[in-house]
This record gives sequence, C-alpha cells and structure tokens, in this order.
Amino acid sequence: MNNDKSNSVVLITGASRGIGLYLTQYYLGRGYCVVGCSRSESTVSHANYLHHCLDVSDEKAVKTLFSTIRKAHKRLDILINNAGIASMNHALLTPLTTVEKVFSTNVFASFLFCREAVKLMRKNGYGRIVNFSTVAVPFALEGEAIYAASKSAVESLTKILAKEFAEFGVTVNALGPTPILTDLIKNIPKDKLDKLLEKQSIKRFGKMADVSNAIDFYILPESEFITGQVLYLGGA
Repeated sequence: MNNDKSNSVVLITGASRGIGLYLTQYYLGRGYCVVGCSRSESTVSHANYLHHCLDVSDEKAVKTLFSTIRKAHKRLDILINNAGIASMNHALLTPLTTVEKVFSTNVFASFLFCREAVKLMRKNGYGRIVNFSTVAVPFALEGEAIYAASKSAVESLTKILAKEFAEFGVTVNALGPTPILTDLIKNIPKDKLDKLLEKQSIKRFGKMADVSNAIDFYILPESEFITGQVLYLGGA
C-alpha cells in the first residue's frame, strides 16, 4: 500500500476531455502522479502528467503503454477505466459496425486495461480499479440497447475480476454516473434527458464532483473490503 500521494500512480483512460479531463486535473491537484491516454492529444501540461495517444482497444498499444509505466514508475496504484462511447439509436437503426465499435471501446478495452494493470499492481500487493457503467443499465433505457448492453458487460466483468484479483490486494468496483453535461450526451434531445432525470431519486444532472467523490471512496486504502460493487449516482 502506498500512502504517499506524490509517489502514487493513477492511470486514467479517455483523459483528454469530459470526465477524464476533469479527473486528470483533479488528481494532479491532489498530488498524484497521473498517466493519461486517449485518441487525441491532451491540453494538460504538468510536471506529474504523462499523456499517451492510443486506441484503448489496441492490445499492442496498451501493452506498450504499461511497459512505459513499468519503466518510468515501477508501479501502478489506481486505474480509472473512464474511456467510453455511446450509441443512442433504435436497435433497427443500429448497424453491426456500431455495435462492434461500442463493445470494442467499452468492454474489450476495459478488460485489456484491467488485465495489464493487475500485472503491475500485484507486485506491490495493492491496487484500486474503478470501471465505468451507466444508469442506462438499471433504467433499461429505450434507444440505448447497445450502450447499456456494453456497460452491463462491464458490470459483470467488474464483479468477476473482483473475485479473481482479490488475492493480489486489488479491489475492482464500478461507478454508474447519471447524465453529466459532457460531449457524450450533447446530441441527446432535451425531452429525453428530462424523462431520464425524472427516473432518478435526485432529479438533477450529475456534477463532476459527484464522480470524483465516489471514486475517492473506492480508492481509499481503508476501502480494502469494498470490491465487486456497482454504485449508481442519483438514486438509480
């Protein structure tokens, strides 16, 4: 276990915008050493930040990334699997290529990063992995069959990896945010968003701070007994 944040290494996928960019800046501000990755370049410039441009579902590129982390830091304490894409169309209007793309980014990439992360984490007998789901799963939202199905797969992955990785001192949990005003939902009609908010116990858009607050709980050293859990924000 590493209680010195200046030496703690956090890997964040999808780090160049939206929630990923916020989390990158948030954990840098809290004194962590952050490694980020995304398809695009990052606007973040910080002495404790290293950014990699890659396709998160490219196994060779992902292995190269972890090799770089191993050489530079010799450890990885926290993985935040934030990268994700959505498909919000009726099933009859969704081509198979879209299904493949969504599952490749949301499921296959999450698996790749979890698998490679634990190889580093188990060397120190400690690690925290946080995957991302969505409230579209418990709400079974129409028009989001593929997106919700991919995140359901992430939830199953989370619960099973929590059991497989427990012997290494690694916890694996998932977070399901409510709609947050990011690029992911910018094209969703207002009436659909309003209907979604009505399903929540707390009827408002999520805030970035809601996300970081939940992640902070998951990654606490004292949260070593919390694993295999899915936390939905907003009272889903």
